[in-house]
Amino acid sequence: AYAETQKAANTRIIGAVGYCMSGRYAVNAATHFPDRVKAAASIYGTHLATDQADSPHLAASKTRAELYFACAETDIYAPREIIDKVRDGMKGTRNEVEIYPGTHHGFAFPKRPVYDRDAAERHWERLHALYRRNLL
Repeated sequence: AYAETQKAANTRIIGAVGYCMSGRYAVNAATHFPDRVKAAASIYGTHLATDQADSPHLAASKTRAELYFACAETDIYAPREIIDKVRDGMKGTRNEVEIYPGTHHGFAFPKRPVYDRDAAERHWERLHALYRRNLL
C-alpha cells in the first residue's frame, strides 16, 4: 500500500525478501500474488518444508517468480534434511538453493555473534542480482 503512494515506485512488479521466519512469507507472497511478485528470496528461512499446502518447498509449481534460498550450513531451524526437500522441490527450475559453507542461522546480521561478513556480502550480491534480473 505504501509503495502505491510513491510516484517512482513500479507496483506492477514486486520483489520480496524474508529472513528467518519471514523467509517462508516472502516465498508465499510469490505463490499468492504470481502476477505481481517476480522475485522472492528466503534468507536462512524456517518452516521451509512442511506438510501444509503452502509449504515453500512446493512453491516452484505455484509461481512464475524466480526464487532464491540462502541457507546456513549449520541451522537448527532449517537442518540439512529440510534444505534437501527444498532443493528437491526446485529441481528442473531456474530457482536456486544455496548453502553458505561455515555459516550459522543469522549470518547476515552484523550485531549477531554468528555474523559472517563474507557470507553476508555474498547474500547481498545474490539478492541484488535476483532483483536486477527480474525487476528492472
